[in-house]
Amino acid sequence: VVTRDDVEESLKGVWQYVKDKEQLLKDLHSQTEEIEQRFSVKQAERDYWLEYKNVGSKIQANKIMNLEKDIKEVNDDLHRATEYYRNALKETKEENDRLVEMHMKLLKEQASEDALRYLDKNSCRAIEENEWLKEQIKVYQKEVSDLKASIQLLEEENISIVEELIDSRLQNLRI
Repeated sequence: VVTRDDVEESLKGVWQYVKDKEQLLKDLHSQTEEIEQRFSVKQAERDYWLEYKNVGSKIQANKIMNLEKDIKEVNDDLHRATEYYRNALKETKEENDRLVEMHMKLLKEQASEDALRYLDKNSCRAIEENEWLKEQIKVYQKEVSDLKASIQLLEEENISIVEELIDSRLQNLRI
């Protein structure tokens, strides 16, 4: 005997089963649509890359070669400019050094002239005596070197005379 509650429960079970199946069917439809969308996106991407492979890659290869040429030209220009500025800097430094040296020389001369102008008579006389003493030192040093050379010659002459004397005495002793 089947009661009404049993039938209702059975119908509810069937109804729930149908509802679950419908939901599953809806889920499958939505998954199918999603897969179709992903497939169409992948298909479009595949078509793009095939087009790129056949046409775009050649264009890109030409662009790359042109860019590499441009890079090489820019590097060459950079090296030339660097060398030019390096040489210009070197010349400018040399010119500046020369000008500074010349200016320092002029300042030294002017400073010594200014110093001499403002010195008293005793200081001027002391400077003149100092210069005279420097000249005398050079003269005496030359005389000393001449005397040393003459002393060396005399010593060599004496040595040779002594050797001759010793040789003659040896010969006299032999005789």
